[in-house]
Parts: sequence; structure tokens; C-alpha cells
Amino acid sequence: MSPPPHARTPRVDLVGLRRELPEDVAAAVDRYERHLAVERALSPHTVRAYLADVVSLLVHLASGTPGDAAVEAVDLAGLRSWLAAQHASGASRTTLARRAASARAFTAWATREGPLAADPGPRLTAPRPHRTLPTVLRPEQAKAAMTAAEVGAEQGDPVALRDQAVVELLYATGVRVAELCGLDLDDIDYSQRVIRVLGKGRRERTVPFGVPAERAVRRWVEQGRSALVSDRSQRALFVGARGGRLDPRTARRVVHDVVGAVPESADIGPHGLRHSAATHLLEGGADLRTVQELLGHATLATTQLYTHVTVDRLKAIHDRTHPRS
Repeated sequence: MSPPPHARTPRVDLVGLRRELPEDVAAAVDRYERHLAVERALSPHTVRAYLADVVSLLVHLASGTPGDAAVEAVDLAGLRSWLAAQHASGASRTTLARRAASARAFTAWATREGPLAADPGPRLTAPRPHRTLPTVLRPEQAKAAMTAAEVGAEQGDPVALRDQAVVELLYATGVRVAELCGLDLDDIDYSQRVIRVLGKGRRERTVPFGVPAERAVRRWVEQGRSALVSDRSQRALFVGARGGRLDPRTARRVVHDVVGAVPESADIGPHGLRHSAATHLLEGGADLRTVQELLGHATLATTQLYTHVTVDRLKAIHDRTHPRS
């Protein structure tokens, strides 16, 4: 699943850059876009990230010799020249690794589809990205944040009820903010305390949640949602102040505000709550495979990023159980 799912989408003028490409090359980019969106079922955010990198590559090749922009002319030298230009412009190791992954995905597709006779992608190397450890809340800080949201909802204001349900469900399940905003009323099963989530690549999974989240979501649905719904709401579980489905940007602001009320807490958003949920699950004894399934990670390698936080717990187990500890 590369580039990494949470890589920041490059803010480039894709339409303007496409105009710089020969017509046949732009048509190939359009076919690749359909492949990403339809066949691979990637999110619009991820599709744009892939396309931005591919168009950047092709425009770079065209800036040297116009004929080199042809898809069939993409070779290892051209790929390396493009990455070198990115490095010279100040791109970080993480960005270079992501862009190399984008290029490899494109050349693999172009080889399967026929424009490329041989795939140069596997021979393209890039600096390994620095694995930055996720910023997480301590358990007592997470508890304080949930308490702050509950206090804010005590007066029964519909928006405050929604905000409490948002942060409780994010922390209880570890779902992505886009997954949360995509939930419908029918996706929640109160009797089993689970939600049905449509994740990346349209992969569906079932995620459990606890009693505090159930209580907060019920209060929102039964007491707050009716005050905000409109014809635009349809079956959305969470709606915005104007009645449309809750926007991820609003959810991010909600989390920042709630967590910001906790003294000495890190400034995190929904993804920080996701990191915190995964960390606290592992610290509580959950196995890595279970956390992988709950978070919807395609590979275990992604989930392993969280294992750094369990070192103290593992040391304690080792001291308690190993005969030579």
C-alpha cells in the first residue's frame, strides 16, 4: 500500500501540469487515474497523491527532451534524474521514498498495460524514510479528554453532544477520521457494540467499542442529531451544523479543541487518537494481529510501528517470567 496511506497530498496544480504533457501522455495518466480509483478502489486523497507524483515525473522528463515524456520512454535514468531533482529542491527522505513508491506503482501498471516494454521500477532505490514515532496521549490524558468532552455535553447542546460522541468513538475504535465521517446510522449495532467500517480499498471490517462510547453515541442520536439533520443528512451518523455529513476537517477541529483542554497534552488530531488507541490496546495486552485487524492495516509492518510503546510492559513480563532475568 504505497505511497503510505497518510502521506500528505502534494498541493500541486494537477490540471495545469497536465496541460504541459503531450496529448497521448495525458490520456495515459487519465487511464491510470481510473485504474487507481476504480480497480484499486483507492480514496480520492490517495489517488491525487499518486497522480501528483506521476505527473511531476512526466513533466520532469518533458522538460529535458519533449519526446522523453512518452510513457514508453520512462527508464531508470529518467527516474533517477527525477528523484535527484526532488532531492535538490529540498524534499525529505520520507517524501523521496513516497515518490519512488509512486513511480514504481506507475511503471508496474504501464508495463502490464503495454506502453512500457520492461519495468525499470524495481531497480529504483530511494533513501529509507525516517520512522518517526507517533505522538500519543497517556491513558490518564485520554481519560481527561473524554471527561472534558462529557462535561461540555452536559447542557445538552446538539453540537456538544455530537462532539463528545465523535471523540469517544474515535478513541474507542481507532478508526480513521474519514471512516468515522462515512458512518451511517445502520452501521452501528448497539446490541453487539460494534460498528461496520468501510476502510481503504473498500475493505469492510467490524470494530467493537465500549460502554462509554455507546452511551455518548446514543445520546447524540436520540437527543442531538434531530436538531441538526436536514434533507442533506440522509443516513449519516454524524452531521455538521448545516445538516450535511460531518466533514473530516470539522472532526479534526473537534479533537484538537477537546484534547487542548487537557493540561500538558500533546496537540493531536483524530490520527493522534488512533495512535493512542492502538498504543493503549497493546499496552493492555492485545496482540499485534488483533490490533492490525481493528485498525484495518493491510500489512502487519504498519501496525508494528506501535510496538515501541510496549517495551516497558515487555520488560516487566521478562523480569517476572524469565529464569535468568
